[in-house]
Amino acid sequence: MASPRRTLSQTQEWIGTSHRISELSQKIHFYDQWASDYDQDVGILDYQAPRLAVDCLASAFPSPPQEALLLDVACGTGLVAVELQRHGFCNIHGVEASKNMLELAKRRGLYQQLSLCILGPQPLPAPSDHYDAVTVVGALSDGQIPYTAVPELLRVTKSGGLVCLTTRANPSNLPYKEALEAELDRLEQAGGWKRVLVHIVHQWERATSEQEAAGSAGSNQGFIPGIIYLYQKQEATPAKGTGV
Repeated sequence: MASPRRTLSQTQEWIGTSHRISELSQKIHFYDQWASDYDQDVGILDYQAPRLAVDCLASAFPSPPQEALLLDVACGTGLVAVELQRHGFCNIHGVEASKNMLELAKRRGLYQQLSLCILGPQPLPAPSDHYDAVTVVGALSDGQIPYTAVPELLRVTKSGGLVCLTTRANPSNLPYKEALEAELDRLEQAGGWKRVLVHIVHQWERATSEQEAAGSAGSNQGFIPGIIYLYQKQEATPAKGTGV
């Protein structure tokens, strides 16, 4: 049962606490505690990531959404699945590290398969080249999914499939963002995928402190920026001499 609705300042303080947790087990514990209030709180914070990320994914999707198999990594309570369904995607798998968040995602009834998975320490519970698209919305930051786990997202995506990622671009998340982008570029240079788009959103969510708002380039009216990355997995290049 959700707690009484928080004020904006109470919500900012609570979510700001989450942003400051950099140790994985502590972050998972925080999300277990937060699960029942999560949807309410991110609504108060005007969190735009699920809608904006899925809009980008859907606009670039090459085939009818009803035929696609998608993986929602760090699916939380299922907000991304709500947006995917709005665009006609109906075959969705999800993985999540928080047991309480996963239980709420199950109650939505939008996922055909849900699994508990701590990506980073654990691989994704899926075979290689399995999904038409993979999403990671709101979970790429310190204490959540490490940027070193990005190749695992690429592994489970089919050749020609899409990978949609988001991260915050507020001052406290900039070191992680820079390391993530270096990893994205490394995989592109290695021929694993090609960039489809990078979309900067200036009003991503309300800042959790005046310092974050003031230090966020391009932000306005108390918001921080975020970024959506969309990549397409490249076809594997046959080895020389295979005769294919």
